[in-house]
Amino acid sequence: MTETTPRRPRIAVTGSAGTGKTTLVDALGRHFGLPVVPEHMRSRIEAGLDLHKLEWPQFRALIRELYDEHLAARDAAIAETGGAVTDRCPLDTLGFWLHYGFGSDEAETDALAADAVAQMAPLDLVVILPAGAIPFVADGVRSPNRWLQIKFQILIEGLLERFAPDVPVLRMPADVLDPQARIDAVLGALPEGVR
Repeated sequence: MTETTPRRPRIAVTGSAGTGKTTLVDALGRHFGLPVVPEHMRSRIEAGLDLHKLEWPQFRALIRELYDEHLAARDAAIAETGGAVTDRCPLDTLGFWLHYGFGSDEAETDALAADAVAQMAPLDLVVILPAGAIPFVADGVRSPNRWLQIKFQILIEGLLERFAPDVPVLRMPADVLDPQARIDAVLGALPEGVR
């Protein structure tokens, strides 16, 4: 009898702003020794991008550009190491697309949705961090309006339920805030044969 080597995990962490996604992604990357794929919007803003100066067509193009960059980085990490931990999942882009009102272009929205759904297939687990569990810290970039954050949270949860029903999802309990406890919850939710 031969033992098979567990495959390296492919995990995406999602949720509204301020839920601790980046902290958990970094911790999981260290735990598994895997590359981390960051949310690319953050690096652009830190480099000086002012979203308020973009016109709608520019903002729309930026969302697509970030989506392509994120997937390219994820796929490169998986090709190199067999696994990755990503800050956001492909359906997050569809969520942003709809949140910002670009869904009126049905043909482009249909194309984005079809691609985002297909791009969920390589994932072993999507971790949804709960909105409001961690006090939100206004950073001048993300909206501190809790209702807008809840709106996005509900949108991404609905998209995952509707369009990725076969992808395992861990809904992190709101009372699990300790970083190690969150890692333990992820370890317990990974499918058999993935470690």
